[in-house]
Parts: sequence; C-alpha cells; structure tokens
Amino acid sequence: MIIFTEEFRVFFNDLALKKIADQCLKASLDAFNVNNGNIPKWSVAIEELKTIPKTKIELNEPYISIGQNGNNTKIIETALKRLLPWRKGPFIFDNLKLESEWQGGLKWQRLQNHITPLKNRRVLDVGAGNGYFTLRMAIEGASKALGIEPFLLFNYQYAAIKSLSNSKINAMLLPIRLEEMPKLAIFDSVFSMGVLYHQRDHMQHLSQLMEMMAPDAELILETLVVEGPNGYSLIPEGRYAQMRNVHCLPSIETLKSWLVKANFKNIKVIDINKTTPEEQRKSEWIGDNAASLEDFLDPSDSSLTKEGHPAPTRVIIICQN
Repeated sequence: MIIFTEEFRVFFNDLALKKIADQCLKASLDAFNVNNGNIPKWSVAIEELKTIPKTKIELNEPYISIGQNGNNTKIIETALKRLLPWRKGPFIFDNLKLESEWQGGLKWQRLQNHITPLKNRRVLDVGAGNGYFTLRMAIEGASKALGIEPFLLFNYQYAAIKSLSNSKINAMLLPIRLEEMPKLAIFDSVFSMGVLYHQRDHMQHLSQLMEMMAPDAELILETLVVEGPNGYSLIPEGRYAQMRNVHCLPSIETLKSWLVKANFKNIKVIDINKTTPEEQRKSEWIGDNAASLEDFLDPSDSSLTKEGHPAPTRVIIICQN
C-alpha cells in the first residue's frame, strides 16, 4: 500500500484539509486497490528503494535532487527503471540523473516570477503527474502542496521519490481526479497545467477549479492553444500530435472568454510558448522505442503535427476568482 494512514493524517492535519480528509482517503485507497497487473513490479521498486538511507530533498535547478554520495546509484537506477516511463522531471537521485521526457524547469521558469509567491499558501496541483511540480511548490514554501493524479503509475513514481527522502516536506500526491475531490473552497493557489485540453467539458473543469479556490485565490492555467479569433477552437477529429484524448484547443481569446464565463477576473496572459524538443524530448527514461515531440510533428514541416494541425503551442494564464 502506497498511502500510509499516518502519513496521510500528518499532511491533512490542517483545519481546512481535515474537512475533506475522510473522503480523500477513501477515494485514494479505493484507487490503490484496483486490479492492475503492474502493481507487483511497481511495489518491488518501492521495496528496493526503502533499503536506501534517506537523505535531504532539495532543488538543484532544474533538478529535484535527493542525495549525492554515489553509494547507491545502481540500486536506485534498477528500481526506478521498473517505473518507466518518467514523463515529468528532471531529478537527481544519488549521482543518477533522471532525464525525464519533459524538462519541467523550463515551464516553471516561465511562470515563477508572475504568480503570487507560494510561501505559506495552501496549493492544489491538478493533474500533477509524478509530483515534480507539486514538490517544487512545497520547496517554494507552500504550507501544503497537494497534487492529484489519477494515473496510478505516477503515484508509484511519487512514492519512490518520497521513499528516498527524509525531508519533512509539505507535499502529498493522491490518485484521484478533480471531480472526486470534495468541493470546498480552501486552496489559495490552484494549478491546472496540461489538463484542460483533455477535458470533454472544458467549462465543467473551470467550474470545478473555481469550487476549490479560497476567497481571492489565484488560478494558474496552462493549456494548448491555436491561433484564431474569439470564438474559434480546433476540435481534432481523431488524434492531435498522436494523442487520442485531445478534445478542444481554443484560441487565446476564446480561452479568455471561457474564463470570463466561469466568473474568473483579472485574466492575464503571462506566457505563450511553442513546445520545442529542448523541452519535450526522447530519453532512456521513457522506455524502449518510446516516441516524443519530434515523432509527433510533420517531418517536412515542424509547424504542423503529423495530422496536419498547428504544432503544439502553450499559453499560461493567471486569474483570480
């Protein structure tokens, strides 16, 4: 079992979080108890890592770093490769550099000087993956950084990271979806990065984010967009950049209109960035024969996806409730 009740209760020992603790714990335990044939392999990885002495977790930009003595590198590498693919990162464990598919430090650089400082704020990270950004939020001083991520492998990756650390870092990852979260307006900063375009109902997602936000809270929204006027959206038929579950890519003006309709205010575009192979790339840490951005684009025209759509461009918007 990845979630231990004691660790959970320590994290949720907060006047506001206590109000949602029981429902979050039940939903999380239900998720971990599913029948998944990979769980034995993932559990072996966690048990192997538990034999390693715990050390401090810290930021070694752009890496989240744990330990530097070099004595346990091979054991760590063997265990972590049972948990492929590693999408978010990068990390350093002992002297092992885990070069994930995504260079998360680049995204963080684009937003960190624009958001309200996270120190002493209660933060929700929606679609957190393996918790790379959730951990960065805690390192930035968040009083509580809660990540939610329904994909079970990523929760085991997070458990692997935490099993190597002795730091009392105020971060936790739960294997649940936003719609499973008890709706209570308690978070000061809410992040939804790389999630909106996977939603069949974008307005429902924005409303659910709003429901989690404390008074005068801040939403940090990052998503795929396309060029076009207000009212224009790309709705891919079939795949987009080889992804099956991309439902809607709005223009920036359309996205802003959605936010207005969802009752957000002070809407600011802080970054528009075309995704490059520097940020999303192939790596041994995503497994054999794994594809990445360069495989998703038209080989004769990198401004287009293989399907002929505009290549991935991402916007970061900050707004308040």
